[in-house]
Amino acid sequence: MYQDLKQSYWWNNMKRDIAEYVQKCMICQQVKVEHQRPAGLLQPLPIPEWKWESITMDFVTGFPTTTKGHNAIWVVIDRLTKSAHFIAIKKSWPVTKLAETYVKKIVKLHGVPVNIISDRDPRFTSRLWQRVQDHFGSKLQYSTASHPQTDGQSERTILILEDMLRACALDFGGSWKRHLPLIEFAYNNSYQSTIQMAPYEALYGRKCRSPLHWDLDDHKQSRGDNREKMLQPELVQEAIDKVHLIRQRIQTAQARQKSYADNRRRDLEFSVGDRVFLKVSPRKGITRFGKRNKLKPRYIGPFEIIKRIGKVAYKLNLPSNTSRIHNVFHVSHLKKYYPDPSHILQPDTVALEEDLSYQEKPICVLDKKIQELRNRRIPLVKVLWQNHGVEEATWEREDELRRNHRDFSMSQQVQIRIRGPNSLNGGRM
Repeated sequence: MYQDLKQSYWWNNMKRDIAEYVQKCMICQQVKVEHQRPAGLLQPLPIPEWKWESITMDFVTGFPTTTKGHNAIWVVIDRLTKSAHFIAIKKSWPVTKLAETYVKKIVKLHGVPVNIISDRDPRFTSRLWQRVQDHFGSKLQYSTASHPQTDGQSERTILILEDMLRACALDFGGSWKRHLPLIEFAYNNSYQSTIQMAPYEALYGRKCRSPLHWDLDDHKQSRGDNREKMLQPELVQEAIDKVHLIRQRIQTAQARQKSYADNRRRDLEFSVGDRVFLKVSPRKGITRFGKRNKLKPRYIGPFEIIKRIGKVAYKLNLPSNTSRIHNVFHVSHLKKYYPDPSHILQPDTVALEEDLSYQEKPICVLDKKIQELRNRRIPLVKVLWQNHGVEEATWEREDELRRNHRDFSMSQQVQIRIRGPNSLNGGRM
């Protein structure tokens, strides 16, 4: 802006005044994309003291329904040994059924953990699940809103699980549930770079026997040695020494990961009482003419910071119409608000979901055209979206618009547009 204006105007401190004006512009603060490194340095979680003392859990959904009705996988991982259980479940199971499965599949084998880390899935935040864990004496720790990196271990394991399921489906066919037990075994018996051994070796002191080690002579010899070794008192000390070694390796890996991540991040801090914008985005899964999240992320607010949580999270004073949203956010979702006396702050009209996404709603059709292809003709409409200006109107396929927004009347909106611009209710122009 300064380069454009200096051709025609000049005054004292012109460059500083223009920079300050742009910095405090309310519209610019809400819609301009930041080109800085992501905010918030990496904060590794404390390393557990013993096996299955601290666990993470998450659900993987979207699988084809099996003959017994299973259509999801419950992934539970030990943060120390990296050993995991993959449990086939039904997405519709109530919390009571999940709690029963948790006791049968996890507590029976490993005892009660000290703490459980998960996302803010409604089943994990329900009062019943909290009462169950409170009865066991396990502390629940949740990730901040829309920040899955808190439980990055589960996210990475889920990616590995999905790859293994695809490979089994391609090689062997059949139901995905058939392959799940052997996939769990293969995962736990495979080398993990963080602990520099297989999870089973960290958990049991050695890798489990697999078809790759069916040398009977060697196996009989090693089995005899192991039986003799199990009678020696050194076995207990060996297990303790192995846990110490694992913790040292995890600490080394965390330091390496933090150094790598912090080189691509920036430190950002706020104080209690500061006012900040909150980053939001169109709802996940919405496709705009073949492109997802076509419109740029936006910010709403500003909101006052009422408490600092740890080093990289803040609690905001959100309005009452956002009561469903957990009001603690990672610093990467916040942006400093630069106040100006001319700002008139209006309540925001965006209805936010718990994951900080919002539903894009069409307001009216601005234009129509036909896209001519070799073998067909595709009707297109130019749509004005709620909370976006005319310059951000997008061309959409008419059939997809009707399918995704059944309550939107095409003919009615066109008539509204014809009657005049004052009829465009709901859109900020």
